[in-house]
Amino acid sequence: MLSSTWVRQTAAAALAAILLALAFPRAGLAWCAPLGAAALFWTWEGASWKRAFALGWFAGWIFFTISFWWWTVTIATVVGPLAYAAVVVASAIEALAFGAAAIVASGIRTRAMPALAPLGGAAAFTMLEWIRSVGPLGVPFAQLGYTQADTPLKAIAAYIGTIGITFTLCVFGAYLADAIVRKTWRTFAVTTACIVVATAAAWIAWPARYLPKPAIPVAAVQGNITQTLKWQPGAEVLATQRYEAMTQAAIAHNHPKLVVWPETVIALRNGGLNEHPELLSAFAQLARRGDMTLIAGSLSLRNDRFYNSLFFFTPLGLTSVYDKHQLVPFAEHFPGKAWLGWLPYIGQLNGHLAEGSGTIVFPTSAGLVVGPLICWESAFGDLAYDEARQGAQVLVVSTDDAWFGTSSGPYQHAQIAQLRAIESGEYVVRAAATGISGVINPDGTWQSRTTLETQTTAFGDVGLPAGSVFAHIGPNGVFLGLFVLALILPFTGRGRSDQA
Repeated sequence: MLSSTWVRQTAAAALAAILLALAFPRAGLAWCAPLGAAALFWTWEGASWKRAFALGWFAGWIFFTISFWWWTVTIATVVGPLAYAAVVVASAIEALAFGAAAIVASGIRTRAMPALAPLGGAAAFTMLEWIRSVGPLGVPFAQLGYTQADTPLKAIAAYIGTIGITFTLCVFGAYLADAIVRKTWRTFAVTTACIVVATAAAWIAWPARYLPKPAIPVAAVQGNITQTLKWQPGAEVLATQRYEAMTQAAIAHNHPKLVVWPETVIALRNGGLNEHPELLSAFAQLARRGDMTLIAGSLSLRNDRFYNSLFFFTPLGLTSVYDKHQLVPFAEHFPGKAWLGWLPYIGQLNGHLAEGSGTIVFPTSAGLVVGPLICWESAFGDLAYDEARQGAQVLVVSTDDAWFGTSSGPYQHAQIAQLRAIESGEYVVRAAATGISGVINPDGTWQSRTTLETQTTAFGDVGLPAGSVFAHIGPNGVFLGLFVLALILPFTGRGRSDQA
């Protein structure tokens, strides 16, 4: 028979999951994030590591199921009703990060000085969030820090990244939970005051707030060609005509020096764009006519391998091709297909794309160096950091969020682009097939922003980057700091004896 304590903790874990999910678009209730964190940490207070793991996993499973539900819009077109089961199973796997964080937090709590123990919980959750969000099989969505893209806490990302915002939210939540359990309200008040002061200092010293007015005009073209039409026979003709016409209109409007088209917008059914000299010539002439750099998304075919690519056209012609480096697992490629190829639907889920390599930044005719990110790549903070370190001055996100309709997916993905701008201190030009497109300032605000499922062009201006502390230390530096903190805390006291 379940004890009343277990029932309360389980209910609190479910509440924590719902509050955390509500902090993300489309609900976008950013203030729910610290409250959700507090509810989560409260469930771990006084719990054994086994119970803490179970509660953490349960909360994570509910949270990820809600947060990832937009995946079903795409998966259902391939596997039908099994899409819902796929999301539930994937969420159960991702929830292990919450459970693992609970174990680490529980271990630190039993050994650390009581006043410092909440820091251990915050560090544990943040580290496990980052670990689940990187690498070839990482799932970078639903990081708590993204929820603060439009709050004052966003300034923290310029110094310690999205990972730092997550840590800040968790520090607040952990100390609030600790105050409720141990009645340590003075410690909670001091912690809150420190967060407020640190955020204010970060805001005041933030270079992105003092940039001169940018002077290089850019345009992100959103042709609004849906997935149901994009891969139909003859759709490439429609796409070519529409995007050429919209680009010519953009040239007449503000003579942009950089024009960005979405990911694989020229969806050719017979080979890659590099095998169609008539299109290469037409796009080069368009760039020459506008005296600009045109970045067009399409597939390229080399050595019998397809790549998801961005083609750079300048007045000199086709100058560069960027091949997507980090592919979407189980969609653009299938890890371990040689061993799992017997599973049903594998042929449909695998896009058979090859992973790109080599150059990650490219010069434009306007003199700026561009760091390209194709769709999924823009959700990885380490990739954008690498491009900034290689000399990128403007980030370009070319994506096709049409896969997710009008679900929360396109909104979450657009929100992530705001944090990439803040972390790097650079302007971001984002072109999405059906939205959300726009130009983002280095402080994360939208200079221009389109709505979903509209045929339109987002105009704006970019300039040299503001720079940021995070662009120098990167996510690995922040992670290392948290790791050291987690190692030190157990040595600060004899720990607690209130295990349950």
